[in-house]
Amino acid sequence: MTHAHLTTWIVAFILFFVALSLQKNGKDKVVHMILRLFYLLIIATGVGMLFSISNIDIMYVLKALVGLWIISMWEMILIRNKKGEKSTILWVQLVVAFLLVLYLGLSLPLGFTPFM
Repeated sequence: MTHAHLTTWIVAFILFFVALSLQKNGKDKVVHMILRLFYLLIIATGVGMLFSISNIDIMYVLKALVGLWIISMWEMILIRNKKGEKSTILWVQLVVAFLLVLYLGLSLPLGFTPFM
């Protein structure tokens, strides 16, 4: 389940930047909808991983919440850019959330653990 979760995150990350670059031409609608499908896949695999743990620690719940924060930042950045509004603070939040979820994901025992 860890590999499926990680794969969906990587594909969604790539799709986010593809959708962002296609917004300039106005042809991002299909990619944005596919990205939204990957949001659901990320959430489904994450919930599956969370409930597969016998002893759910609060750090896993925090990581899940930060993951949802990243997904919401992606969506809000795409929508604001489409409307032509500034999204600087959203980009800052995205970087902070990404670094936090990366640290939590690599430091918790489930998955890859280079910090242990």
